[in-house]
Amino acid sequence: MQQKMQPPAKAVATIKRVVICSVILIVGLVGMKTLAKMKKPPAQVDVGEQILRVEVQTVMPEDAPIHISGYGEVRVLDTVGIAPEVAGKVVRAHPRLEVGDVVAQGDLLFEIDSRDYRAAFDEARATSARWRTSIAVLQKQLELDRLRLKTLERNRDLARDEFSRLRQLFENDSVGTRSGVDAAEQAYNRASDSVDQMAQALALFPLQIKEARSSLAASSARETLARINLERCQVTAPFRGRVKAVSVEIDQYVTPGQPIVTLADDTALEIWTPLDSRDVRRWLRFQDAADSGESNWFAGLLPVDCVVCWTEDCETYRWRGRLDRVVQFDPQTRTVTVAARIVASAATSHAVPLVDGMFCMVSIPGKTLTDVFVLPRWAVSFDNTVYLVNAGRLKTAAVTVARIEADQAIVSAGLQTGDQVITTRLIDPMENALLEIVETPRQAGDPV
Repeated sequence: MQQKMQPPAKAVATIKRVVICSVILIVGLVGMKTLAKMKKPPAQVDVGEQILRVEVQTVMPEDAPIHISGYGEVRVLDTVGIAPEVAGKVVRAHPRLEVGDVVAQGDLLFEIDSRDYRAAFDEARATSARWRTSIAVLQKQLELDRLRLKTLERNRDLARDEFSRLRQLFENDSVGTRSGVDAAEQAYNRASDSVDQMAQALALFPLQIKEARSSLAASSARETLARINLERCQVTAPFRGRVKAVSVEIDQYVTPGQPIVTLADDTALEIWTPLDSRDVRRWLRFQDAADSGESNWFAGLLPVDCVVCWTEDCETYRWRGRLDRVVQFDPQTRTVTVAARIVASAATSHAVPLVDGMFCMVSIPGKTLTDVFVLPRWAVSFDNTVYLVNAGRLKTAAVTVARIEADQAIVSAGLQTGDQVITTRLIDPMENALLEIVETPRQAGDPV
């Protein structure tokens, strides 16, 4: 009888694993369905539309004056480099001749040794006096010789009459001798010759006087030059000014034409401000071409009042200036440089005065835009759009921005009178979003 064959152990183990896994799956499915039947569905909640709280500005057309701003450095209008006009050794100087000190008009800045120039002046003055004396002597001699001429003319007439009388007596009446007649003729000739010599001398006197006067004029010119050189030994301040530079010491030898002291007149200040040529063309005010003359330069610039402020504290330190002229045009940067004069009394209206070297901003009033809408700058996006309130919802509108100044945007087209423009800064809002207008002011730049 054959024995029954037993299944291998590996097959038995596999069957057991399959059975166990099946049981686990069945138990899991049954448990999941049981738990699902026990779970309650969540309550239904209605989600409403999100409301944006915004500030608005009701726009009305108005006139907006344009201001052109630029930056520049304050400079002194009058700066004079003082140089000696004569050579010599410095023997005296102002006691406070230092950079930054202020000297009054007429104060002695420095003095040059004047002994040589005084001697030259005295010599020239003595020469002039000698020529004046010579002219006086010639004029007196002329008067005396004119009197002598009359005497000589009388003697000549008497000698002529005597000669005529003796000749008639000798020739007609045979009275006298030939030698007597010849002697009378010789006397007459000598008298005539003396008259001629004196007349010649008198004719030369005016020429001699003229020559002496010419010499006197030359001597007087040398005397004047010597006096001027003597006066130039003392150099005084031409105006009240600040010492900007100095390079002179006692016993220093100086030469003419070499500046050794520089004075700056701080009462006359101006600022050169470069402006964009496009702003100048569009907004700066000029006279009509017919009123500006025939010059091709910017001759018709209107001298308007402007505001100058120190960039270190523009709110506190502000001064009044006046547009004066166009200085230059730079073809490389396409800028027009204008000069603004500072009113002298206004430059010292603060504890810290407006001085040479300060870097300032200049605000120049230009043309006026009419019937435009002025909005906060942040109310207009970078792509020239604004957000309007339309029936309580947000609407985006494109606008034309004529100019942006500081924290304002001037809109010339795209808005209507009475439009409500959202002034709250929004970040990518949804079109037609529901709006709520609030009255609490919001700080500029706070995003929502």
